[in-house]
Amino acid sequence: MDTNSENNVLMQTDASDKSNIDYQLTVARQFPRDIQRSIDNSIKIATMSMDTAQSCGYALIKDGKPIVGPSVHLARIVASCWGNVRTDAKVVQITDKQIVSRGTCWDLETNVSSSFDISRSIIGKTGKRFTNDIITATGNATNSIAYRNAVFAVVPKAVVDVVYQAALNMITGDLSDEGKLQKKRCEVVSSFKKNYKITEQEVITLCGRQTIDQINLGELALLLGVLQSLKDGDTTKAGQIGLRPGIAVKLNDHFSFIAKYGFLGYRRNVNTPGDSFGLKLTSEDLSIGFHYAF
Repeated sequence: MDTNSENNVLMQTDASDKSNIDYQLTVARQFPRDIQRSIDNSIKIATMSMDTAQSCGYALIKDGKPIVGPSVHLARIVASCWGNVRTDAKVVQITDKQIVSRGTCWDLETNVSSSFDISRSIIGKTGKRFTNDIITATGNATNSIAYRNAVFAVVPKAVVDVVYQAALNMITGDLSDEGKLQKKRCEVVSSFKKNYKITEQEVITLCGRQTIDQINLGELALLLGVLQSLKDGDTTKAGQIGLRPGIAVKLNDHFSFIAKYGFLGYRRNVNTPGDSFGLKLTSEDLSIGFHYAF
């Protein structure tokens, strides 16, 4: 394609995009959002199922401590229900050393907009460039981060917090004060002991804590998710909670190569009678993969 043809295509694309924007602006003026309805609809979708509620938050380990917050999935729910916004996320640059994604969000009613560029290295620890598959995975991850940041910069934090808390409440139940939080801690620990013969100290150790009072809301949500998985295993599949020994080789600031062998903890068996607790070393407990830290 020659230069003139390329320019004509770009002009046509820009004209089409401008036409869409003008139409959306007109619709936004004619049908302004109902804030309370937007919040109610967001909560309704975020709490439609336990899986959806759990997807509304993320958890990662930083400096040995879990960090939790609203996820890109919650950003998509909020953006769709907030209405009258234009959102986008795409890779805008790939160099020999890094990939750059840009997330944008524009509120067509208030004319508030935000744009976030997120860059990640695509060079491994050995100095070699990632393969195309890993570069694609890195691009998808940076797109998600850029999109999430842009949406949460435009949609008021007060709105996001209400929806996020509703999702957490579905996962954990009402923990609005310390008394209710302590009661839920005891209930969860008791459930592990009663149903799966996992002691209180073992649960505390799995959370990396010294006492039950130190288990925070994020860790409690994770424990409840584990209990749900074990409960599902009662009728359909196996469940387990414990530690998997292994090694992690850091390739760069975000990607690590992971290899795990063995299992230390509780496992509910399906193909063999009875449950087990302890250390097991078999070929089925060997896994190899990659870990990405946002």
